[in-house]
Amino acid sequence: MLPHHRRRRAVATLVLAAAVVAVAAAAVFALPAGGGSSPRPILIHDPAGFLARIRALVGAGARSFAASQRTAENAAIDRTRTYTPYVRVAGRQHREIALTFDDGPGPYTPRVLSILQAQNVPATFFEVGLLERYFHDSTSKIVADGYVIGDHTMDHAPMSLLSPANQRAQLLEQIATIQRYGAPFPRLFRPPYGLWNRVTLALLHSYRMLMVLWTVDTNDYLRPGVSAIVHSVLAGARPGAIILLHDAGGDRSQTVHALPKIISALRARGYRFATVPQLLLDNPPPHNQQISAILGTGG
Repeated sequence: MLPHHRRRRAVATLVLAAAVVAVAAAAVFALPAGGGSSPRPILIHDPAGFLARIRALVGAGARSFAASQRTAENAAIDRTRTYTPYVRVAGRQHREIALTFDDGPGPYTPRVLSILQAQNVPATFFEVGLLERYFHDSTSKIVADGYVIGDHTMDHAPMSLLSPANQRAQLLEQIATIQRYGAPFPRLFRPPYGLWNRVTLALLHSYRMLMVLWTVDTNDYLRPGVSAIVHSVLAGARPGAIILLHDAGGDRSQTVHALPKIISALRARGYRFATVPQLLLDNPPPHNQQISAILGTGG
């Protein structure tokens, strides 16, 4: 069973902590001179400082693990980009699914985050730069809690209807905004309304970004009802699926109420959850992404 990378990080942190504690315990006792059998205790004159150093070592180990994980995920994105500029579905190697949320942050984002955290579910957020200015606390929390943030333009612009210069501005302004709130450079992009063209792809290529579409559009932005949102996810669920949901852009109360049901139902079917980068790492996408038109529609 392939655990989610957060679990790996937690396990790695615990292992490191155990190792540090073992070393510390060994350091507290020393064998007496002459080879006697009873260890002699060594007094630690600064217990608080000693524990602080242990915590620092554990923290450094966790950061090192997180950095190596991010490097592996970025490598998976780069491998995918060598044969396709976009993905709508990952491979079927493992029973994993990615939940993605568009148009945030917004008033409903904290409730979405609360559910995800309570259920220990990773997710990917495609955020709008203009909204980050007003709801930046949610953006900062998304970053701090280890979720992934992708670029959804600065003001939810229909990319295919813009000039090349304006498309570039939409991408770069949002990249700068995301980084202002502590997120790394976004390697993923999702076009608002699903609208994009060859200029969009050329720009993404120049910035080493991958366009992420979706396998299942829940149409939750239409507020079809909680049951309808859940049904659309379950009807389209498959290993490697990318699910499109929304945490902002309108009344998202139905999405909030549907989310726990979606998580429970997918887990009952044996699915695990992953961020999009982790999904690509664990399940390399097929070469044929089955997108025939250069102009798409959607969220």
